Amino acid sequence: MKKIALIVLAAFIGGAVAIGGYKMLERNANGMTLAEKQNVLFASNPSKISSTGAIDFVQAAAAVSPAVVHIKTTFKSDNSDGGSGSPMDMMEEFFGGRGKRMRIPRAASGSGVILTPDGYIVTNNHVVDNADKIQVILSDRRKVEAKVIGKDPNTDLALIKVDATDLPVVKMGNSDNVQVGEWVLAVGFPLDLQTTVTAGIVSAKSRAIGILNRDQQPTEEEYEEFQRTGKAPTKTNSAIESYIQTDAAINPGNSGGALVNASGELIGINAAIASQTGTNEGYGFAIPVNLAKKILEDFKKYGSVKRGYVGVTFQELNADVAESLKINDVSGLYVNDVMPNGGGAAAGIKKGDIIKRVEGKEVFASPDLQERIGRLSPGDKVQLTISRDGKEQNLNVTLKGDESVAKPKEVYAGRTTGTTMGKLGASFAPASPATKAKYGVKSGVVVTSVEPGKAFDNLDIPKGLLVTTINGKPVNTAKDVEAALPTSKNGKTTVSGIGPNGNYTFSFN
Repeated sequence: MKKIALIVLAAFIGGAVAIGGYKMLERNANGMTLAEKQNVLFASNPSKISSTGAIDFVQAAAAVSPAVVHIKTTFKSDNSDGGSGSPMDMMEEFFGGRGKRMRIPRAASGSGVILTPDGYIVTNNHVVDNADKIQVILSDRRKVEAKVIGKDPNTDLALIKVDATDLPVVKMGNSDNVQVGEWVLAVGFPLDLQTTVTAGIVSAKSRAIGILNRDQQPTEEEYEEFQRTGKAPTKTNSAIESYIQTDAAINPGNSGGALVNASGELIGINAAIASQTGTNEGYGFAIPVNLAKKILEDFKKYGSVKRGYVGVTFQELNADVAESLKINDVSGLYVNDVMPNGGGAAAGIKKGDIIKRVEGKEVFASPDLQERIGRLSPGDKVQLTISRDGKEQNLNVTLKGDESVAKPKEVYAGRTTGTTMGKLGASFAPASPATKAKYGVKSGVVVTSVEPGKAFDNLDIPKGLLVTTINGKPVNTAKDVEAALPTSKNGKTTVSGIGPNGNYTFSFN
């Protein structure tokens, strides 16, 4: 009996010390990073669930579900910019079918993941962007208002904060350790249902799906220079896509929710689905948590992202691209251009170089490079292995900030007026060689804007699609589009092209 009493006393003292230590740390927590807070929370509570072994997600689901929250947002109904704010709208715009595109709703919903007991929550940018009011529904059914700490359209991440304490938390894992074929759970609030857990496997990593690319309009001075010389600035794409692809069912409303491994560790933030109907058809995409960690810390420190750039433009190599460039390499990133004042130029990278590895890890596609760089800040150094004239060499690049980035090239819709804008209600930019190679076409212009109520809008041709021919004539510039319009037969104009859902052809009077 005495022995039992001593054990109970020791347990009580240990618990009191642990609680006291946590409360002491909690008082000093304002100066901690999100990762440091997580380390304190989980230092004495290591994961006991194996992600390999028997398939049993009960413990992982139980650990994660209380810390995944339902986010409801409201918008002004008279939003005039036609922008998108809801997860349903975003998925419909990029992956939906041919039905009428949704306008901004008066209300929308998504999911979020609590990272700290004092109310820091990660979600998607498109869940909270342009929202007038953000309401978070906690697992105990409390409703609390949230404020945005930071948001970034280039990664589709946002950090919000609620005024609450002692909240349940999801442990952040290591997305670099995620393996294709590994079991994962998606947790969120799909289709306005209550907490829902679905299971699947990781079906791919480092997946780019083209959902975050946004064309920015040029200034008047830039456009006048483009009209005079025909030369647009080269493009450094700020969007970072390196998704974890999973077949765990993800639907509208899951956006911003958790993708966790069988140990209940957060490995990704669910962001999008690949679908022709707007609902799950087999594949979902999540932002790797290792990329998210850097972005979220920047939000917490600065309120925005401090991104470092190599300062080069490039295209992915494959057999077809290599043949068109008349080179032997079929893997890596071919450098199309180098920013004069960028870190790459200072390190000695030249046009025609092929980026083969980043920090010793092989590069096959743009996400392999962009995610690694996306975790770094201006002033950080990164080692790139490049191939030049068949010989490899290592170059140490010091990343630079936004000042080293040129304006995007594909921004140039040409700002077409008159016939093109009046007839089609759209503007266009020359498609890059990489875009043409991606779709296996030799001609094309990218739709960069669509005017409400005009032909393209009525036909639901969205911004971002590739138009290859007008009235059967190949188009590569806005001038080609204007020249092709008068060649219509029987008063009908025919537009053909290609997009994420395949080939399309539209005819209209």
